Amino acid sequence: MSKLAIPLTAITLLTASPSQMGILTAAASIPALLLGLQSGAIADRLTRHRPLMIACELVSCAAAATVPVAWLLGILNVTWLIVVALVIGSAGVLFKAANFPHVAAVVAPAQRTEAMAGFHASYSVASVSGPGLSGLLVQLLTAPLAVLTEALAFLTSALLLRSIRTPEKTTPAASRGMWRDVVEGLKTSVTHPLLRALLGAGITINFFAMAYTAVYMLYMLNTLNIPKALIGVLISLSGVGGLLGAWLTARLSKRYGENRILLITVLFFPMETLAVGLLDGPLWWKISLLSITGTITGGIVVAFATCMGAITLRETAPELRGRVNATMTFAVQGVLALGGLAGGVLAEFIGLRPVILICTAGIALSSVWIWTSPLRPRRPKPSAPNTPPGPPTITDSMDTLVHTKRYS
Repeated sequence: MSKLAIPLTAITLLTASPSQMGILTAAASIPALLLGLQSGAIADRLTRHRPLMIACELVSCAAAATVPVAWLLGILNVTWLIVVALVIGSAGVLFKAANFPHVAAVVAPAQRTEAMAGFHASYSVASVSGPGLSGLLVQLLTAPLAVLTEALAFLTSALLLRSIRTPEKTTPAASRGMWRDVVEGLKTSVTHPLLRALLGAGITINFFAMAYTAVYMLYMLNTLNIPKALIGVLISLSGVGGLLGAWLTARLSKRYGENRILLITVLFFPMETLAVGLLDGPLWWKISLLSITGTITGGIVVAFATCMGAITLRETAPELRGRVNATMTFAVQGVLALGGLAGGVLAEFIGLRPVILICTAGIALSSVWIWTSPLRPRRPKPSAPNTPPGPPTITDSMDTLVHTKRYS
């Protein structure tokens, strides 16, 4: 909600300039770049993560609440909004860093995939419904009071977290200094073969997906001639797909495992962008195909993110979970700005449709990371014909032990 309500406050009440709006927009993502890696090191040092998460929500609540108060007092300005965005963004970075190891501490290993599916389903719904609800509240209450609703949401979150009674079972990591702790998280993320594959796939997908997003609206309006009202409906269908994807992932993972689901879902990632890039014909056909591919893609994204989170939890040592998650979040989120810039600039030279097709090919490259990693099952070597198997050797037993311990 605040992603729309705070900018609308700046535009409608404070007549912010384009440069001020640029700074305000950047203020929401700057904390991830400045605090992203350090937040993971902080999370790994904690015995209990829930108090930090509650504190982050309360700080965000207080920051958001200052907007309507300052407006009523007549002292609200753009600088105030920028500071609020920085505070909420910083609290969000710390919250996410603590939330990942917190899940591992309070959720049994057998239920973590279901927990991740639930999280991503709620994120999917919130990302679609939040801006729409915010726009409605701005119309009914004015923008500053819509921000007050966001403050109440942060307070509700803190109270819900406070109501959790499950004890945390976390052994804090021994710290060797902030820089060394951060480097250790980076090293683990790029040297572990499975984590490296997830990191590479995430960066690849997000870069080209953001380049696609940069030109998506222009392409839908100017090339495909999709009515503006229908664009919002098409975007909302991804939230519906996210719910379906979470429901299916929680059930299919028990039967097939997270590795196999990840291997399959990554193959379907380019489906929507390919359909958009090649689409032509009457309006009813365009809407029908976009509705189907958008819904399916929403489910695929949630399924991929759910399994990615569950595998990361499974493969990362408990004392490194905060740092590994922070490293992946930093890298995957950090390429969003680069992708958006690349998509917009490239479209100026070669046009909208070629950029979308390039993004389709780029997103498809993510499957290379996944299918060449240990996520892909290895076929056992065939034994020599007519040769009975002998007793296992020490080397065979150690290989089996290492393989099971690392990838099971």
